[in-house]
Amino acid sequence: MLSKFGLYGAFHAGLAVILGAFGAHTLKERISEEMLTVFETGVRYHMYHALGLLVIGLLADRLGGEGKLRLAGRLMHLGIFLFSGSLYVLSLTEFNWVGPITPLGGVAFVAAWALVVVVLWKRRGQAK
Repeated sequence: MLSKFGLYGAFHAGLAVILGAFGAHTLKERISEEMLTVFETGVRYHMYHALGLLVIGLLADRLGGEGKLRLAGRLMHLGIFLFSGSLYVLSLTEFNWVGPITPLGGVAFVAAWALVVVVLWKRRGQAK
């Protein structure tokens, strides 16, 4: 059975494509170049980590529902909301108060990838 993180990853990948198209075709004329760059950064990291969720889903399916992979998936999912979400809010509203939220999402991303490394490091050379 495929992990729910595969589903989350597919959902977020589709959402990132929609938001990227929205930015390219609608926002380009409505927000400053600087804020468009901020929005595009949010979309880029959204897609990277959507793909990361797909990888976690596949790993969980192959290796079993290991606790570290579940935590990595949760952190990556949270990181998308905190990192990309705060950049979306900042670029669309220019509310600077969301700025301190963005690094929390980055920390969640780093922690998620670190957990994936730990799982793969422990499993190296082992077959299921």
